[in-house]
Amino acid sequence: MKRIFFGILILAATALIGLPVYGGDTIPPLNRKIVDYVESVIGEKVDRGECWDLAYQALIRIDAKWDGQYRFGREVNPRRRNIYPGDIIQFRDVTVRYREGNTIYTETMAHHTAVVYRVIEPGVFELAHQNTGFSGRTVGISKLDLDNVVSGRMWFYRPER
Repeated sequence: MKRIFFGILILAATALIGLPVYGGDTIPPLNRKIVDYVESVIGEKVDRGECWDLAYQALIRIDAKWDGQYRFGREVNPRRRNIYPGDIIQFRDVTVRYREGNTIYTETMAHHTAVVYRVIEPGVFELAHQNTGFSGRTVGISKLDLDNVVSGRMWFYRPER
């Protein structure tokens, strides 16, 4: 069942390849390569299954320039510039709170790394990440709305050569 769900997700994402992202912009070529790699490992454990391993493996496969730590390229301000699929987010002490129906959910990311998988609209993304409560040590997809972030710090990075 899990494989079927991820297969449907991949098919839906594949339909978007080559189409403009929100705002009419197209995905930068290095970002496209990051997304291609992420799509190939959805539902699988990458390296040790740590959150950082997904970004690390994607960046070394495209020979991107980065510091080997937590600066995954050129820093981008999401309030001033478009964020694209393939950008990488580093979280530090982030708390996200949101409501679904009558239930309020709180998620925390003390020190976490994720890849933007899809841009739904400005400030609303689908993230690919692993070492999470919902997907364990395999790559899964979840939603992040920046309006639901109540504390902490995030850095967005654009892959570069």
